[in-house]
Amino acid sequence: MKLKLFFFTGALLCMFIAQAAVAEEHKVVHKNGIVLAMFGTTVEPALQGLLNVKAKMAEAYPDTPVRFAFTSNIIRKIWQKRAADPAYIKAHPEVPPEILHVKGPLATIADFQDDGYDTLVVQPTHIAPAEEFLDLTSYVEALASIDTIKEKFKPFNKLVIGRPMLGTFGIKHPYAEDIKTAVKAMREDVERAKKEGAALVYMGHGNDHFPSGGSYLQFEHEMNVAYPDVVTAVGTVEGYPAFEEMLAELQSKGVKKVVIRAFMIVAGDHATNDMAGPDKDSWKSRLEKEGITVIPYLHGMGENDKVAQIYVNHAADAARDAGIVLK
Repeated sequence: MKLKLFFFTGALLCMFIAQAAVAEEHKVVHKNGIVLAMFGTTVEPALQGLLNVKAKMAEAYPDTPVRFAFTSNIIRKIWQKRAADPAYIKAHPEVPPEILHVKGPLATIADFQDDGYDTLVVQPTHIAPAEEFLDLTSYVEALASIDTIKEKFKPFNKLVIGRPMLGTFGIKHPYAEDIKTAVKAMREDVERAKKEGAALVYMGHGNDHFPSGGSYLQFEHEMNVAYPDVVTAVGTVEGYPAFEEMLAELQSKGVKKVVIRAFMIVAGDHATNDMAGPDKDSWKSRLEKEGITVIPYLHGMGENDKVAQIYVNHAADAARDAGIVLK
């Protein structure tokens, strides 16, 4: 009887060990990654804004890979052409391979998935929650909704998107608080304008099809509340508030000198041409025509470490809300 009990116990133990080994063999290990999504730029010096945001993200999460994604088809094609040109690569050693071979959000997410990463945070570097952000959100939510008959074959464990700099709609992370955080990050711009005895003008991108102007105007209001000794005015390339509204604001306050800066993550084509270019229709030329002295500051917002940190924090919020642990 004791011998039978001994063999039965041994057999039962072996069965448990085998089951445990099978369970361990099929245990799913989730791998995390971060997609840093942005419109992109073809202006080499402007890349510093993007690279700085990535550096801050990598510094915060050294064990989590961070990859770029450019949403602009035109910009990606230009970089693809440059990547195939040995003369360009030789002339621009400062451009990293990850920029030369940058892909769109869908391809970047797919590459992560092919490499075994099933838990991703997509962090946009957009300023306002407008057309580009909403399109990117649609991509992310569509991919995140993919289901399979067997759960283990789902391409993504979790796939989430972070907020733009000025926040977005919802009650969990009030956009008004995001705007105030952005205002605090702009102190160095205020100090620069104050040193010049000038007002501070921001050129936002804006949108003709989405009412993003409210975010810009609330940001402008909060800037003037937080820094009352320096006039801040915001205009946009597209939509409202346009150049005319920004100019009227300056004239109503008797401004004769401004420091002007692109309210964009990079100081790319809009900054160098539309804002500070020599053509008669640039903001600089139009302001000077109105008797206002213009001092351009050609640096993207991403070069401001405090702005870069905002995107790091928003990625952290998106991960935390989804139960993702970034390391």
